[in-house]
Amino acid sequence: MTAAPADPRAARTRAKLRRALLDECDQRPLAQASVAALVRRAGVGRATFYLHYTDLEALAVDACADVVRDAVDALHAWRGTPDPAAPPPALLDFFDRLTPHANLYRELLSRGGGGPLGHVLHRDLRARSHTERTLAGAPQPELVASAVAATFTGILADWLHGDIEATPAEIAHRVWHVLVTLHRTPPP
Repeated sequence: MTAAPADPRAARTRAKLRRALLDECDQRPLAQASVAALVRRAGVGRATFYLHYTDLEALAVDACADVVRDAVDALHAWRGTPDPAAPPPALLDFFDRLTPHANLYRELLSRGGGGPLGHVLHRDLRARSHTERTLAGAPQPELVASAVAATFTGILADWLHGDIEATPAEIAHRVWHVLVTLHRTPPP
C-alpha cells in the first residue's frame, strides 16, 4: 500500500504560515506574536491556522525544523576518517546561516539544549548518529549517539544564548573537534 500524496494546498498553507511566523519574529519575540497577526500576515483564516497547528509554538518548531535537518546533515557531511581540525563545509555554513533568526531559535532552544526545538534536534541527531554508527559497526552506538546529540544540542544552545563566545566559524571548529573526540573515545 502506498501513502497518499501530500495535499499541495495544505503544504502551501503551512509554508505561508511558517514564512509569516519568521517575518513576525523578525520584528518581535515569539511570546509577543499572536495568531491573529500571523493569519493576517499569511492571508489565511484563523480556523485554517488551527487546522494545521495547535498553537504558535507548534508552528514555530515546524518553521525552525529546517535548522534541525540542516544540523543533522551538516554533522554527517563527511566520509572516511574525520579530521578534527577541519569541520565539514556544511557545518561551517550551518552556523553562518543561524543568525537571521537567532532570536527565534533562542526562544525555542533553551540553555543547555532543552526546549521544544532542543528536543527535536536531540531526537533527530541521536537517531541519525545511532543509525550511522550501527551501519559502520562502531562500538556502543547508543551511548555515543546520545553523547553526540546532547553535546551538540547543548553547545548550540549555549552559543546562541551567548554563554560561549565565538564566531560562527570558531564554534563550528570547536564543536567539530569535541564531536570527533567523542566518536574516537574507546569504550571502557
